[in-house]
Amino acid sequence: MADDYVRRTAITRLEVSDEQRDLLEDTISEWKRGCQLATDMAWGKYNAKSDVQPLAYDSVREDTTLGSQHAILATHQAAEAITGCIERRSKGKKVSKPTFTAPTVKYDTRTMTVFDDETVSLSTTESRVRCPLALPNADDGYQRQYLDSDTWSVTESTLTARDGEFFLHIGFRRHKTETERNTAEDGTVLGVDLGIENLAVTSTAYFYSGREVTHNLREFEKVRAGLQQTGTRSAHRTLEQSSRRELCYVRDVLHRASNALIDEALRYDCDVIAFENLTHIRDQTGASWGHKWAFRTLYEYVEYKADSVGISVKQVGSAYTSQRCSECGFTAEENRQSRNDFRCVKCGSEGNADYNAAKNIGMRYVRRGQQSSRRTGDSQLALKSGTVKPNAGFTGYPDGFEAEFTDKPHPQRAEGA
Repeated sequence: MADDYVRRTAITRLEVSDEQRDLLEDTISEWKRGCQLATDMAWGKYNAKSDVQPLAYDSVREDTTLGSQHAILATHQAAEAITGCIERRSKGKKVSKPTFTAPTVKYDTRTMTVFDDETVSLSTTESRVRCPLALPNADDGYQRQYLDSDTWSVTESTLTARDGEFFLHIGFRRHKTETERNTAEDGTVLGVDLGIENLAVTSTAYFYSGREVTHNLREFEKVRAGLQQTGTRSAHRTLEQSSRRELCYVRDVLHRASNALIDEALRYDCDVIAFENLTHIRDQTGASWGHKWAFRTLYEYVEYKADSVGISVKQVGSAYTSQRCSECGFTAEENRQSRNDFRCVKCGSEGNADYNAAKNIGMRYVRRGQQSSRRTGDSQLALKSGTVKPNAGFTGYPDGFEAEFTDKPHPQRAEGA
């Protein structure tokens, strides 16, 4: 069962020749066509993989140059996309037939092989290509903890083309330990809210500001717009260089933010870091740069770093976390005074809106454990000055703990990734 596995993703760039580049680009193009063809055939009829595959497989094989296994994967991708639309529609969201424009292609263990010599073999529309993985020189690079492990096994992965480069998002999985199976019901939880004004805020009142990164990304956008307007070949090259610099900058920010969240979880002896569900976060934040990729990448960075120190990372439903009072539980739109300010119209509690949301996210995870089928949950939410349980109330930290850790604001940590 899927719930019996811990899953991780390790991202690495591929070193490709010009010939390999052409084959991979053609495979991505045909993959998008195959997914679209299967979706067009199944839309309004089927959404289960077991139904979409026999319906569309022959057509995908005939009308594209995809191999047999990639044709199967394309029908599965179409089924997943249609299922996602059905789920959004059930929640009152407007949906339309999925279109496949992203420069990606899925791989599984039949279409991809990772070798011990740090190369990978990938199926294309013509033949397999074998490319070196551009791994960090350091032996402790995070990808190696999965690639060199006998515990982790390779599973479904995704190849992405971006700015003239190819990046392989290698999926790994391992069986959960007995302790990890019980994590949802026991332990200390750190709630985390993601946003724009503050990139991340925790239930322990740690704020990682997003103002600087927002400003810098706006400057990148101005430069990009000017180069696009110029339109010369030289401007195009400069544009590609600028895009790569922007990507590196954002990744560096996300690495530093993830390090800070791990440090906070360790400081308060947390077993779980709880985020809100990321599915609709772009709509919630309303930011031009705060797209799903950035927040999901931050989540993945926290996930793999947390795993190395024995902390689980989970997601909970995001509904009303910004409108609910973390003190009395009263929920109303009027509670959210502005982007930064929260004041409960019922009990009068007030404070930073992102901090209030972080506490709600963490407490939602705590309650989920108590409402599990076994009813054995005994988790607690980490706050700035103590911990809290839904029924047992607040427990302050021992004398000296708060003074040592929370009397002054935590600096944003600048350690490398």
